[in-house]
Amino acid sequence: MSHPQLDLNNDELLSTTRAVRKRLDFDRPVDMATIEECMQLAVQAPSGSNAQGWQFMFVTDAEKRARIGEFYAQAFNLYREMPIAIHNLHKESSDDDLKSSQTRSTSSAEYLAANMGKAPVLLIPCIAGRTDQVAGAGNLGNASTYGSIIPAAWSFMLAARARGLGTAWTTLHLMHEKEIADLLGIPFDDYMQVALIPLAYTKGTEFKPAYRPPLDTVMHVDQW
Repeated sequence: MSHPQLDLNNDELLSTTRAVRKRLDFDRPVDMATIEECMQLAVQAPSGSNAQGWQFMFVTDAEKRARIGEFYAQAFNLYREMPIAIHNLHKESSDDDLKSSQTRSTSSAEYLAANMGKAPVLLIPCIAGRTDQVAGAGNLGNASTYGSIIPAAWSFMLAARARGLGTAWTTLHLMHEKEIADLLGIPFDDYMQVALIPLAYTKGTEFKPAYRPPLDTVMHVDQW
């Protein structure tokens, strides 16, 4: 039996699949049948050379989720002081809407860092091969490897949103990738973890498109 879906058209699904943090419902369980339904859609995504070298680790065990949450919080404490941190980007921008959006995102990122382990399910997409151990892998190796897992993970996140579930793409746990691989039995030498995605039903199902600067600030045609 398929899980009921929200009444969203394609454009609404694409424009309202947000990084959900404060509105994740930590108390409502997520059944494996719904996860498998989303996975059936995720593995329809393309991959380089049609290799399908992906693996998807779902963590439901409370103790393991708590430990991963601890690793994430430790990494977030380091990240907070980095120039690339959400806390520090766009501080000098003259775009007040952008700064306002960044302030809200900073608050929600702090919330997730303090509560990551409470999400009923944590998803870690993995891909075969380690570009960090291949001499001369370069941009081509990185792009083809990550391009063979990110579309599938995003398809999962879209399918989850359609079913009333929220997700958020995070990567800071990779500061502790080896420890988490050991915790979960992921073969570290053979598979790279690429994200840590909390999965939970959302408190309310209505989300709006996020603020983005005008297209002419990011779009180029024929010449940069």
